[in-house]
Amino acid sequence: MINCAIVGLGRWGRALVEAAQNEPRLRITSAVEPDSSGAADFCAAHGLFPATSLEDVLAAPEIDAVLLATPHSLHKAQVIAAAAAGKQVFCEKPLALRRDDAAEMFAACRKAGVLLAVGHNRRFWPSMRALRAVTAGGELGTILHIEGHNSNENSQTVTQGWRLSPQESPGGGLTGAGLHVLDGFVSLLGPVRQVYARLSAREAGPPPLDTATLAIEFVNGVSATLATIRATPFYWRVHVFGTKGSAEVLDEVTMVLRKSGEAPATTRYPAVDTLAAELTAFADAVEGKQPFPVPEADVLATLTAFEAALQSMQSGHPIACHMACQ
Repeated sequence: MINCAIVGLGRWGRALVEAAQNEPRLRITSAVEPDSSGAADFCAAHGLFPATSLEDVLAAPEIDAVLLATPHSLHKAQVIAAAAAGKQVFCEKPLALRRDDAAEMFAACRKAGVLLAVGHNRRFWPSMRALRAVTAGGELGTILHIEGHNSNENSQTVTQGWRLSPQESPGGGLTGAGLHVLDGFVSLLGPVRQVYARLSAREAGPPPLDTATLAIEFVNGVSATLATIRATPFYWRVHVFGTKGSAEVLDEVTMVLRKSGEAPATTRYPAVDTLAAELTAFADAVEGKQPFPVPEADVLATLTAFEAALQSMQSGHPIACHMACQ
């Protein structure tokens, strides 16, 4: 049994608590939440002890791991403190906004001999798993291009807080929604060489009306385009184009395969609880059964490209990824 504390009981933290009920090896016993009165009913309903602070949780010998569902600006200090206390760490994305900060966190956990798992739940979508398999298997031939889009109208209901802050959520929808696609790209094609990005802001809001668009070149020569809009209904698309065909993911269970001279073939996979799946992967990694399927190299490559995109939005010019973190 892996005894855990949840840090942050906002919408996503509560979703993690619910999902953990489907993984019997994880037992969330306590919670750290600044709005203790607002979380009191939830804690009572789920048998969570309301801890006073993260420091109290880290000092508790019975706690084996912490699940961080906090604003990313808090992650670095929290992850390093958890590592120093010998606690396993699961941290929601984005781990950081800077590649070097993320590298420090991984180094601290490695030195302490604990795991740092980053929660990119879209990697666990059955459709994205299938897309990685068909891309790596050579069925599409030589990969030439990839397109992606993630929009999420949740911003329509956000009128205050860190998600609207340019410092906490720079790049329009890129931090919240677009980063999922960027991580998906990296999982399929590896590191990025160059990014040319533009943020088109119509109204500051709230809710903000803006679009973020990226033109990307990967180290392996594949080109890409990515777009994200904060104020339109949810939409997801990742489409890989190769010399022998293309494969397009439209949601968490649907993939369309297209080949010359053949009708498009649509496959729908059985749905899974992706949050439970990533927590199961976390438990497997803690127990040493297999590595967590979001490797450090991918996290750092995604954040390197993210930094380059932000710099490009500011400068109006393409940014080479080897320059973005200097």
